[in-house]
Amino acid sequence: MPAPAELEERFGRVLNSMNLPPDKMKLLNQYDNEKKWELICDQERFQVKNPPSAYIQKLKSYLDTGGVSRKFKRRVQESTQVLRELEISLRTNYIGWVQEFLNEENKGLDVLLEYLAFAQCSVAYDMESAENGSPGSDKGKVLERSLEDLSKSSSSSPTQGSSKVRHLTVRLNPSHSRKTLRNSRLVSQKDDVHVCIMCLRAIMNYQSGFSLVMNHPACVNEITLSLNNKNARTKALVLELLAAVCLVRGGHDIILAAFDNFKEVCGEKNRFEKLMEYFRNEDTNIDFMVACMQFINIVVHSVENMNFRVFLQYEFTHLGLDHYLETLRLTESDKLQVQIQAYLDNVFDVGAMLEDSETKTAVLEHMEELQEHVNQLTEKLQDAENDSMAKIAELEKQLSQARRELEALREQLSPPRPPSPPAPQPQECYRLALERRLAELEEKGLVQILRGPDGDVAIEIVPVVIETPAAPVVTGEATTATTTTSTASTVKVKKPIQTKFRMPVFNWVALKPSQIDGTVFTELNDEKVLQELDMSDFEEQFKTKAQGPGLDISALKVKATQKAPSKVTLMESNRAKNLAITLRKGGRSIQDICTAIETYDQQALSLDFLELLLRFLPTEYERTLIGKFEREQQSLEELSDEDQFMIRFSKIPRLVERMNVMIFLGNFNDTAQLLMPQLNAIIAASMSLKSSSKLRNILEIVLAFGNYMNSSKRGAAYGFRLQSLDALLEMKSTDRKQTLLHYLVRVITEKYPELTGFHTELHFLDKAGTVSLDSVLQDVRSLQQGMELTRKEFMRQDDSPVLKDFLKVNSEVMEKLQADSKTAKEAYESAVEYFGENPKTSPPTTFFPMFMRFIRAYKKAEQDIELWKKQEAAAKEAESGPPGSEDRPELPTQKAKRQQMDMIAELKKKQMVKEPLIYEGKDGAIEDIISALKTVPFTARTGKRSSRLFCDVSFNEESPL
Repeated sequence: MPAPAELEERFGRVLNSMNLPPDKMKLLNQYDNEKKWELICDQERFQVKNPPSAYIQKLKSYLDTGGVSRKFKRRVQESTQVLRELEISLRTNYIGWVQEFLNEENKGLDVLLEYLAFAQCSVAYDMESAENGSPGSDKGKVLERSLEDLSKSSSSSPTQGSSKVRHLTVRLNPSHSRKTLRNSRLVSQKDDVHVCIMCLRAIMNYQSGFSLVMNHPACVNEITLSLNNKNARTKALVLELLAAVCLVRGGHDIILAAFDNFKEVCGEKNRFEKLMEYFRNEDTNIDFMVACMQFINIVVHSVENMNFRVFLQYEFTHLGLDHYLETLRLTESDKLQVQIQAYLDNVFDVGAMLEDSETKTAVLEHMEELQEHVNQLTEKLQDAENDSMAKIAELEKQLSQARRELEALREQLSPPRPPSPPAPQPQECYRLALERRLAELEEKGLVQILRGPDGDVAIEIVPVVIETPAAPVVTGEATTATTTTSTASTVKVKKPIQTKFRMPVFNWVALKPSQIDGTVFTELNDEKVLQELDMSDFEEQFKTKAQGPGLDISALKVKATQKAPSKVTLMESNRAKNLAITLRKGGRSIQDICTAIETYDQQALSLDFLELLLRFLPTEYERTLIGKFEREQQSLEELSDEDQFMIRFSKIPRLVERMNVMIFLGNFNDTAQLLMPQLNAIIAASMSLKSSSKLRNILEIVLAFGNYMNSSKRGAAYGFRLQSLDALLEMKSTDRKQTLLHYLVRVITEKYPELTGFHTELHFLDKAGTVSLDSVLQDVRSLQQGMELTRKEFMRQDDSPVLKDFLKVNSEVMEKLQADSKTAKEAYESAVEYFGENPKTSPPTTFFPMFMRFIRAYKKAEQDIELWKKQEAAAKEAESGPPGSEDRPELPTQKAKRQQMDMIAELKKKQMVKEPLIYEGKDGAIEDIISALKTVPFTARTGKRSSRLFCDVSFNEESPL
């Protein structure tokens, strides 16, 4: 420990670096020298020692669970210490460090939540295993359970696997599920979950951090799920934080939604079921019981709607809270008794709303009778259901036995069978089967058997056209005979059904003939059903919207004998289908399309069609097939329309370049017209900000007031970040009637009236604030690349009038776009640096809105001041009254009317105050709420005032400027 003078100097520097209100700083100044030295050591060890990215990278390394467990053990040994250092940094470092941790680049909140979920997943899994009967000590079996097992549990019925496992499977990496559980169990045995919650509490203690947490889709849910932690101290910490959030405007709904999620994840039958279970079981930890009772009191009684309050109260009554509180009457803890009594004082007595005690008694008795009747009916219904299931099962058994007895009786009564002939030889069996099969095929018209005079037999296959791209190709008689006789002896071959219209595809899973042996499908005859039904109506109602020409079924056989199936294809079937759809959209012939591309005819082909066609540029494999087809000199008539187009398409010189140039020509004007206003907005806004002398004077006044308040304690400041302008609205006067900005507007109006219209010197800030400058500059570069490609194509073919006219008209436009993009970039970077910001971390969407918010707030403050002046004048006139009215007494009717008007005016004023949709307040408010709740228990009488504590708290501490 240094000398006292040096100790005080270093302690003062530490306090100045901490973002603390005056009351907290006064409290720290009262520390003795040992505590001061300890605080100095903590701050100098951790404060700004590491950037936020260092902690984020370490947390991400712990989340990498794919390695060997021994390595993970060594790596995660320091996790708790890293989290503790992070918590201290979040709690004590300057606000900029915290904002850097939470920004879009680092996304520290997401990483912290991901680590919290990882640390808790084994806890949820162990709870699931315990509920399903797995022994807690048998860790080997638990660790060997794979993700597939978890997935089966998650997909089964609620009785087979609760939704805890479903939640867990979402968190686990599918390739490392067992290692994730094992590593998570290692982490859960440490204090990491507790310190993670402390980190989140530190983040929520900042206004911006609190808004980020409240707007995050999973943050409050993960905090609530931490109640499953085995450490009672962690549960108490979670409940204290959730109770504070409940008292923030809009927080109560978020907390209830989080417990709804908790119910689904943890498989509760009723909401708050686990909370009550922990409340009963953790009866040895007074701090947890106090926090739990405090939370229940706040979540039930902090709502203003009486009906909703009664509903929440009944939820806990149904879970046995009232009875359990009776058993806690004899507890010796004063803190717990205070919280219990506060809850009982807040209990809303529904019976008090009834007219008299007799009505109340009658209603309660009737409710009991109804409940008893419902219970009796439920029991009878369950008994009847059980009886019916037992009877049905018995009848099924009897029916099965009767069928067996009938079969046995038939065998006994049937005449004796003649002796079977000797079994034929294998070759004879094969010949007979083949003859039967050929006879069936000849009967169906699939083959033709030609018999010569000398006994020779020739088999000719009759080709049949089946319009299915993926249909197998028949190559010879031997193949057909071999394929069809594999199943011909057991299953009848079904013919494809040719419908009149195209029908949609029914997405079922079909069974092969070899898969139906012994199943019910061997007993079915769908062809008989189709013969009995008229399917024309079915086709009319279910046919696809896209219909080709009608199919003449009677001409099918004639067509089959005239044309053999196509044996040549140049494209994969799905790609060919997509190309066919694209060509139909084009609505032009193959020759017209290719000619338009060769001549850059944009009138013939739309831009949308060209962009679709770009996906069908011939691949190397397709070009190889095309070359082979041409070398073999096969006829184009054997190819489909899509293949014929592909051959013609591939013959276009420099096809890729032509297509890209045509798309560029079609897009250029629209893109240029879109980019030009954005560049102009950036240039105008940036230059007007930098050149505005009135704005400089305004900032000068702000700097003066900030130094006036802070320089004696924090030292003089030479500038400030633009985000500090927002703080002018947060700092309120002692009487809380005006903000610092209101006062500055008064000063400027009275002392510097020439500055009042400073915002008229600033132009297009709103437009520039919506521009993504990086994207705009990238688009300009893309246009320049397209222009260069167009020039190269024009140099290759000077006779293209389309390219010549385009370059002549648009070259100057492109040059102007390039020049303006360079100017916009330079002007913006210069303006950002001029106001002390970093162009790399301050995009236009962040930079310009800071000025826009300040201008809006400045105008609003001017309006407020003008309104206050009018109200003051009206009040003075009302107090003085008309001449001669001083001695005239006010009549009772006049007094009543005046009171009525005052009440109406007050109600209108309240109606005009709308609840803000965002969370607003001051840094440190969450800690203030938690501290206040520990001092004074929540009561419904003070609920309205407390529930606005976060939003209406004053800013009498030092300015954050």
